[in-house]
Amino acid sequence: MSQDLKKMYRTVMDDHFPPEIKISFGDQTLVYRKRTWKIPDAKSGELIEKGLRYGENPGQEAALYELVNGNLTLADCRFIEPGMGLVSAMTEDDMIRSGKHPGKTNLTDVDNALNIMKYLPAGPAVVIVKHNNPCGVAYGASLSEAYGKANMADRIAAFGGCALFNRPLDKATAEMVSKNYLEVVAAPDYEEGTVDMLAQRANLRVIRISRMDRLSDFAATRFVDFKCLMDGGLIVQQSPVNRIRSADDFVQATAEYQGNTYAIQRKPTPEDYADMLFGWQVEQGITSNSVIYVKDGVTAGIGTGEQDRVGVAEIAVFKAYTKYADGLCFQKHGIPYKDLELAVEKGEKDKGLVEEIDRETKAAKGGLIGATMVSDAFFPFRDGVDVGIRQGIRSIVQPGGSMRDFEIIEACNEADPQVSMVFTQQRAFKH
Repeated sequence: MSQDLKKMYRTVMDDHFPPEIKISFGDQTLVYRKRTWKIPDAKSGELIEKGLRYGENPGQEAALYELVNGNLTLADCRFIEPGMGLVSAMTEDDMIRSGKHPGKTNLTDVDNALNIMKYLPAGPAVVIVKHNNPCGVAYGASLSEAYGKANMADRIAAFGGCALFNRPLDKATAEMVSKNYLEVVAAPDYEEGTVDMLAQRANLRVIRISRMDRLSDFAATRFVDFKCLMDGGLIVQQSPVNRIRSADDFVQATAEYQGNTYAIQRKPTPEDYADMLFGWQVEQGITSNSVIYVKDGVTAGIGTGEQDRVGVAEIAVFKAYTKYADGLCFQKHGIPYKDLELAVEKGEKDKGLVEEIDRETKAAKGGLIGATMVSDAFFPFRDGVDVGIRQGIRSIVQPGGSMRDFEIIEACNEADPQVSMVFTQQRAFKH
């Protein structure tokens, strides 16, 4: 059975979707063309023209379509126009090293990494995505520093993920990438010699995203977002636009309750604002309900897709501690934390090694002391922010608008040290 499943993963399915799709909005029509690529077969070398290998799972036919004609305007909203393709416009030349035909998840991971990266123009940045959620995002003084930070933010989840770079990949970064297992590397370009270094990984897909120099143009442009229902129906919506483009767009947290005005006492520092902005931009690409922690331009704990806000705040803390301990273990002993635990259980390593890492992790509170807590929707109760406050966070970003905003402001003011908080006046749900 396992061999059959492995064969399914290697199979490129025939898809029976049409070469062209037209979608009409009243008297306006958008035209989409199916994207296929001629890629050499790994065994025979024969060129095979196919589209997506398969969908989210083997056995699911799938196709990728690029918008090639039509301009859609509804009321005062003009949607994205043809000629702006990123992932959907990739050619064989852009697949510098294809390995094999891409699957649906490979390309949606790149797409969501771009969805986050379009808000991160301030410096060299890396977004690592796994299962369509970021697991590590970081700024750095150089691209290699950014990659090192993003990778160490969650080495475990980054295994087999997709890494997107907003600068041409240089040799120093390529050398670091080649030591790890990734499915996809995407960048605006590649310095000479870097692709050969990346080729040490047999099936790594190396992709060039040609229009990344215009990526910030997408930050204020809407696209038509389709949600397909299990009964064959469709929900159509505008894609969201993030209104927070600079620190000046945040609103200081205040609330009125029973005739009293509540206001945050600790004002954010420039360093706070930098992490608030970074965290809110990363939040745009995370499945809701979500709470994340960021510190010094790096994600520290990412909680995704939970049903309750206090629960996801706790999960993000748990992940921060887990990833911090693993990173510490890898730096000290060159092996993952779980491998060290297993070696201790087998009597091959002194249990004091694990205890030392646990003590350091607890003392650092998983790296969350001084972090910023970011929530994609308001906190309905103060218990959510109390989770972060107990870990020593120094600032909070959230939409605001809860009936208990006054309680949350009180929690920030009562904290020792006090915590600053800003409202975005916009939530960032993503389902």
